[in-house]
Amino acid sequence: MSLLKPFSKLPGLCTANILLVESEEQFQQSLADALVEETAVTVNVRLAKSLPLPMENEESRPRIDLVVFIINLTSELSFQSAEASLKYLDPGYFLGKVCFMVTNERLDAVRKLAASLHCPLLFAEDQTPDGVTNATERLLTILKVAAGLVPMATTLYLSNLTRCTVPPDIDQPSFD
Repeated sequence: MSLLKPFSKLPGLCTANILLVESEEQFQQSLADALVEETAVTVNVRLAKSLPLPMENEESRPRIDLVVFIINLTSELSFQSAEASLKYLDPGYFLGKVCFMVTNERLDAVRKLAASLHCPLLFAEDQTPDGVTNATERLLTILKVAAGLVPMATTLYLSNLTRCTVPPDIDQPSFD
């Protein structure tokens, strides 16, 4: 089992590649369909239940510009699967090429995980078409920067602006 590395392959011209990782595949397909409809750049979407990715097609696999872990907070398995998959990513991905997308309700454990890895944490409504559209727009913004398609912007800079931070009283009960 090898690590997925962010810079092991050359980027495609005006092309962005995103990997959506979700163990239960509830929101993954609708989000993928919406991402492919982008017309300004070519967006290639790869789907996976977990990492590591299979070794047999590693040569033909394009460079992955952004890895998105979709976590359904009504399922503990979804969080555990995302957490277990993190060890199969090269540390270079945590310089702005990983984000977590959470559906349903808030959970302090995901906030702590995103904050500890300095990754963005996005909340999405997965039950309505408007929610899918809003999630798609947020992911496309991050993906374009991660793929190098936005001049004068880097993923590290964007991740510093959008990263999840944990307040010092995170261990206290939340009232939201």
